[in-house]
Amino acid sequence: MDVGKHDYVNRHYRLNHTGSDLSYFNIRVKDSDLAIGVAKEAYTDSLISLCQRELIRLRSGLEYYIEMQPDFKTTFLPIQLLPGAPDIARLMAGAGLLAGVGPMAAVAGAFAQTIGEYLNPYSAEVIVENGGDIYLRSSIPRTIAIFAGESSFSNQIALKVNPAGNSLGICTSSGTVGPSVSLGKADAVLIRAASAALADAVASRAGNQVQNENDLMKAVEAAREVPGVEGVLVIKNDKMAAWGDMELVPI
Repeated sequence: MDVGKHDYVNRHYRLNHTGSDLSYFNIRVKDSDLAIGVAKEAYTDSLISLCQRELIRLRSGLEYYIEMQPDFKTTFLPIQLLPGAPDIARLMAGAGLLAGVGPMAAVAGAFAQTIGEYLNPYSAEVIVENGGDIYLRSSIPRTIAIFAGESSFSNQIALKVNPAGNSLGICTSSGTVGPSVSLGKADAVLIRAASAALADAVASRAGNQVQNENDLMKAVEAAREVPGVEGVLVIKNDKMAAWGDMELVPI
């Protein structure tokens, strides 16, 4: 799996971003590396600068908070916040509480969601991808390819969504691909929810349930019982299980 992990860390999959109505750009601060798509008519160089500054502000606030409460970064369980916690910490902790996991399980989705919501006044179409975790607001149907490591389904199927102008989160957890911590061995657990932070936290919760192909429905049940989850897809090797609003199409 070393090659797969290397490809993921280097974000080679971003070469497949092909929305013809969108302009794409990247912003990066330390290990936060976001790919952003906005409506072509909304794109300006100043928009990149605005997003970069907002990402710096968000990270600085979260890093300062973690210095005050180090357990926020290390716990695998929900945690009570200190007074004055920044908004992004509260978003992460709230998602973790609903999913029954630590707040850092929601960090990538929370950053994608917060930057996406920041962009909403500037563009009618917004896609923010952060290490496979996506905030999406779109008025037209979009197709999102599914990468599942060495599974036979990897890059062969996609999730088709039609937000109709609303926002949603589509987040993926994997125990075999990428640098994120997972207690399971799923090739991919994909969660759809109205909140990207929640989708990220629940993807971790469900992914932790998977050790082999016999655990797929256990993972689905762990996800679907969380309020706010709209759809689940779990992949391990050549097996998959799905529930909810998940329209899968071939690539």
